[in-house]
Amino acid sequence: MISPVLQSLAAYPFTRLNEAIAAAEARGIDVIDFGMGDPREPTPEFVRRALVESVPDRSGYPLAQGLPELREAIAAWAARRFGAELDPGREVIPTLGSKEAIYLLAQMVVSPERRSVVVPEPAYPVYERGALFAGAEVAIAPLREEDGFLPRLDAIPDDAAIVWVNYPNNPTGALAPLSFYEELAALARERGFVLASDEAYTELWFTEPPASALQLADRRNVIVFNTLSKRSSMTGYRSGFAAGDPELVSAMKAFRPTVGVAPQEFVQRAAIAAWNDEVHVEQTRERYRAKREILLDVFGRRGVRVVASDATMYLWIAVDEPSESFATRLLERGVAVAPGAYFGAAGEGYARLALVPTLDDCRRAAAILDEAL
Repeated sequence: MISPVLQSLAAYPFTRLNEAIAAAEARGIDVIDFGMGDPREPTPEFVRRALVESVPDRSGYPLAQGLPELREAIAAWAARRFGAELDPGREVIPTLGSKEAIYLLAQMVVSPERRSVVVPEPAYPVYERGALFAGAEVAIAPLREEDGFLPRLDAIPDDAAIVWVNYPNNPTGALAPLSFYEELAALARERGFVLASDEAYTELWFTEPPASALQLADRRNVIVFNTLSKRSSMTGYRSGFAAGDPELVSAMKAFRPTVGVAPQEFVQRAAIAAWNDEVHVEQTRERYRAKREILLDVFGRRGVRVVASDATMYLWIAVDEPSESFATRLLERGVAVAPGAYFGAAGEGYARLALVPTLDDCRRAAAILDEAL
């Protein structure tokens, strides 16, 4: 009666982590939670106001293609941020966050002739799970520290339908240069697969702005996903977009009415306000920078090696014991981190900290870590 794919999957990793945190708190441990990457920064007031002012007396079904004003705001943001010229009518579609669109992509492009989906590891679990539920074969592309956490492109299967990449990377915080996207996009055109780029963290950086696949001169076979969840602390709003090859965007417009995942129009109005403003994004980056520096200081003093971690809201640290036992040991002291193994076998030997607690809690955690490490 139940899908064998669903039955075969282990519990979603962060469900397990949340259960462990709840059990620790039930034992009286005051837990500072660096586990899940759900921002706790306040959503900007002007965004909340835009949403409230946009709630109508009657709300009808939203259209799959989204409001033209939102598509135009997204295209204008991409032009300012990346110098990318996007046609709002043909190359942009709003999404309900980016998670559902990432999950559903395989439903649209996997075929009997193209059954493989290449997913990085360590990685966000949704690339793999979306592929499995679409009946695809999953090909793992390990991200190795010695390769700068970039996948090796010589192992892409001949029947690849999608090659997933994610930079700035979750969980490692690694970056990809534009030349990487150029090489992979050329392969995508030559061999007929889709380059799918999850770019949820492009706006959380600490040295220089990350590159994007939207900067490619030729975006055939390329689709990019981005979201307001991390950039604007709007995870609960579920607002993002996909942009790129007009053929792929057109396929999304045709597919999405079937599954009913168009964002509500009042959320789209709030999203317009968010994409049109950069001041709040700069302020958010500075808050993450301050938290990051507190933890970098304690890790440096305790000889813990921080790996990559050039962008995103995460720190990726090397650990000298199994990552789950490391996380369990810290949890008993009141600091929750995500074991690297939660992101796949290639994540073993590392742990991830999401910089979501308050600045004061980061200071308290640093004092605990100073004793525990």
